[in-house]
Formats: sequence, C-alpha cells, structure tokens
Amino acid sequence: MDDRPALAYGAQAGLRFACVLDGNGGCRDLDWTGVEAWTPADGELWVHLERDDPRAQAWLNDKSGIERFAVAALLAEETRPRVEDYDDALLATLRGINRGAASEPLDLVPIRIWADAHRIISLRDKDHYLMALRDIREALVAGNGPMRIGALFARIADKIVKNLEPVIEDFEDRADRLDETLLENPTPACRAELSELRRQAIALRRYLAPQREALLRLNVEDAPWLHKRDKIRLREVTDKVMRHLENLDAIRDRATILHEDLAAETAEEHTRASNRLTLVAALLLPPSVFAGMLGANVDGIPFKDDPWAFALMWVVLLAMFPLEIWLLKRMKWM
Repeated sequence: MDDRPALAYGAQAGLRFACVLDGNGGCRDLDWTGVEAWTPADGELWVHLERDDPRAQAWLNDKSGIERFAVAALLAEETRPRVEDYDDALLATLRGINRGAASEPLDLVPIRIWADAHRIISLRDKDHYLMALRDIREALVAGNGPMRIGALFARIADKIVKNLEPVIEDFEDRADRLDETLLENPTPACRAELSELRRQAIALRRYLAPQREALLRLNVEDAPWLHKRDKIRLREVTDKVMRHLENLDAIRDRATILHEDLAAETAEEHTRASNRLTLVAALLLPPSVFAGMLGANVDGIPFKDDPWAFALMWVVLLAMFPLEIWLLKRMKWM
C-alpha cells in the first residue's frame, strides 16, 4: 500500500506527490515542473518527497530555498523525534506507525517535515509508506482535506498519533489473553508471544517518549501560520501521546509481571521434579546398599546356601520402605 494516489502526471523520480491547496479542502496536483515553477502567489504547497532519491536531494539542496544545515537535517540517515524552529519555519521529525497483517513486524516509519507560512515539505524513504499521509492525501483529492498550511501540519501530527490507537489496543488485548492463558496452560508459543509483546512495547515507547517532547515543543512555538485552532489540535495530539505512553508502561509492567510469574512457576516445577527424584533416590539408597552388600562376591555372606534366603531378602527390603517413609516424614522431607 502506498501513500501516493495516482497522479495525472504519473510517477516521477523522487516525487511521491505535490499539490497546491485550494483553500476549500481540495488541491491541484503538480509535477516536478510545477513544483520548480511554484511561487507563494500560486497558493500554499505540499510536496512529499523520497528522501533517498538523488533528484529530491538535488531539489532540496539547490532549488528549495531552505538553508543548508536545515536540508542536512532533513536528509539525515538517522532520525529521532524532534522539533526545531528556524525563524518562522519549523523542522519536525516524527515517527509514524504502519501495521499490515498480524504476522508482519511493527513498522515505525520516520517522516521529516519542513513547514513555513507557504508550504510543507515532507520526506520519507523509498521503501517506506505512511498510511497517515495517504489518508490526508486522499481527503484532499476528495475535497475534504485541510484548508491551510497550519491545519495541514496539525492534521499530519494528529493522523500519525491516531494510527497508534489500534496498535496499543492490540497490545492490551494480547496482554489480556496472555494473562488468562499463560499461568493456566503455558506453552512455548505463549512464552514466545510474551517476549515479543515486551519487545514491541519497549521499542514503541522508545520513539514515543521523545515524540511527546517534540509535540510539547510545538505547543509553545510562535509560528504565525499556526493558528489558535491548530495549537489546540496539537495539544490534543500531545495528550493522546501521553495516554499512549501510560498504556505502554502498563503493558510493559504487565508483561514483566507475567514473565516473572511464569519464571517462578517454571522454577517451582523444576524444584518439585528435583524433589521427586531426590525422594526416589533416598528411598532406594538403603535397599541399594543392602542389595549391593549381598551381591558382593566374597566368602562369609550369610544364608548363601539357604533356599529361602532370596525370599527373606525381599521381605526385608519391602519392610524397609514404610520405615524409610516414616523417617522422611518425621524429618519433614515429605
């Protein structure tokens, strides 16, 4: 699934899509020629690029008008959620989430955004897509999208966080299911699922924590193109991230408790098995010593010529077991 609906101009290297907002929730598509010819007088622009494409990199460096150090931050290989202000512009790096089939791993996709009063430039890697951007793009094509740059920026942040909700709910459902089944009927598959749940919760929290700080930074920025309504929406997004972090902490703690309970139960099972083996060994040790002594190939063994000696030995051995059991219970070993 791609974050680029089909454009009239067809696919172009480095350009996922580009459009000029019409101020009524719709947009007009542009190709590379239109992007390069665009001026603020033409309307507010949204350009979505492939970060690792040479043509997109060349346009950013040579024709975008963005300062070099900001371009370097947009094109950086390694990213961490953050927000930086450049006069009246903002550079934001956020992490969105995609979730395909249940068998697919959690997919955290970085999105880099440059936003100023007249345009938004967003970037992602070629081999990634982001459902949040696809949904906003489809809303614009249908005429139901954001009308201003500030509203578009707030919508992007909102959609990125909103797509986390089904993932967090799935984590909670998995934790509930494991809580019900692990201690009753633990299996290797359940243990593996518990480990995977802990790993995914920790990985997701690793990126949500700095994203919360980045969104908090947005709430105090004085960019004039971020209207009051946009900041209210960004505050709501920040609150959602905080709730998601709290839920992830709870899921991680539940998984840790389940893991500790499972480890304790496994240790108890091993202890019980070891105790059983020890008890059997204790019961068999005296008869084994007795039988070993009688089986020694030396002279002087009593009753060696008596036909009832073997039966007598069995009587003695069987009589030893209740005596041993009584002694072990008295010593509180049983």
